[in-house]
Amino acid sequence: MSGKLSLEPLADIVARLRGEGGCPWDREQTFESLKPQLVEEAYEVVEAIEKGDMEALSEELGDVLLHVVFHSRLAEEKGAFSLSTVIEKITRKMKRRHPHVFGQADFKDAEEVLRNWERIKQEEKAAGEGGRDGLPSILEGIPKSLPALMMAHKVQSKVARVGFDWERIEDVVEKLKEEVKEFESAYKAHDPARMEEEMGDLLFSIVNVARFLDIDPELALKNTVEKFIARFKHIEGRAAGSGKDLEGMSLSEMDALWEEAKQKVK
Repeated sequence: MSGKLSLEPLADIVARLRGEGGCPWDREQTFESLKPQLVEEAYEVVEAIEKGDMEALSEELGDVLLHVVFHSRLAEEKGAFSLSTVIEKITRKMKRRHPHVFGQADFKDAEEVLRNWERIKQEEKAAGEGGRDGLPSILEGIPKSLPALMMAHKVQSKVARVGFDWERIEDVVEKLKEEVKEFESAYKAHDPARMEEEMGDLLFSIVNVARFLDIDPELALKNTVEKFIARFKHIEGRAAGSGKDLEGMSLSEMDALWEEAKQKVK
């Protein structure tokens, strides 16, 4: 492909859809109304990557790009900023945060690059925006809308980069065992509020173990849920094939089919 890529054709389409005589649906959209779709499109990108489907990936990335252009158009209509502003800001940011590429800095590995990235992000924060002694917290900027497992992993990773971390995986596992005991104690005490708190601590510890082993907890849980769905569908299929209704089957009958599913659906 020759020449520079341009977003102008897509931006022109969005402007027309939003303009007089455009699409009634597009003209009704707002930042708020588009939020669920933006999140959904991001997950569809992830799904295409997991499947290794490059054709689907190119399409889903286009859908995400459309949202970038569409949100920029909404902002421009309000006089807030334009698509050009978005591009200029991210371009400056990428150059600023890669001094080892666009400047004279020299880092020995990816971990050192990440630590410097976090340092630069902190420097970019205006003084007094929260944190300790007027300095911005390294935990600022983590989206509160992230799924809880992803948020926990991100928080733990950020504080680990400044040395606030366990030294050995064995200690992390011991902490996990401790949290299990504390949850059991809350359960035996029939204390709902404490059970919820201890469950949160237990899940946070599980994420810590996953992080130490370089396992993505969100992906691990997603894979387990999908495996469960596939195995349960096997049970449904076998039950239907024998003319039985799941609600009329005993637990032992379903358990037998579950064990069968475990052998056939990995």
